[in-house]
Amino acid sequence: MYITISDFLNEWNREAMLTQKVLDGLTDDSLQQQVYPEGRTLGRIAWHFTTNIPDYLSHFGLKMEKAENEENVPASAKEIADTFKKLSEEAAQAIQQQWTEDTLSQTQNSFGREKTNAQILMGLIKHIVHHRGQLTILIRQAGLKPFGVYGPPKEDWINLGVANPPL
Repeated sequence: MYITISDFLNEWNREAMLTQKVLDGLTDDSLQQQVYPEGRTLGRIAWHFTTNIPDYLSHFGLKMEKAENEENVPASAKEIADTFKKLSEEAAQAIQQQWTEDTLSQTQNSFGREKTNAQILMGLIKHIVHHRGQLTILIRQAGLKPFGVYGPPKEDWINLGVANPPL
C-alpha cells in the first residue's frame, strides 16, 4: 500500500509508461478489433480507461478537467495514445498538488465500501491494468505483436533463442 505520495507516483508513472507503450503500438485499423461481434472494440476499451482517469479521480475529490470527446472513440490510435499521456501526467500532477500523506490514510466510500484514498488510487491502477490486459489479447487478434508489459511476447522469446517459451 502507498504510505507516501511518492510511493504512489513511482508506481503510477511506471504503469503509465507500460500502458503508453501498449497504446503506442496500436494502429488505426486495430482499433476496430472486437471482443466478440456485439462486444466493445479495442478502441472503445482503450478510450474508456483513458477518459476514465479524470472522472475517477474527480469522483474522489480531486480537481481535474474531464476528457474532451469522452463518448466518441477517436478513429486515430495516435489520438488515444496522446490523450492517455496527457491525462496520466495531469493525474500525477493533481495528486501531487492536491493530496498529502495524511490524505492517503483518510477513508471514503468507494462504490459501496469504505476504503482509504491509498486503496482508491490502487483501484485506478488496477482498473487500467485490467483493461490493458484486454488490449493485449485484442492486439494479438488484430494481427499485431503486443508490447511485453511484464515479460516478452512469444516473438521476443524466440529472438532470445528460446524455442519453447514458457506459458
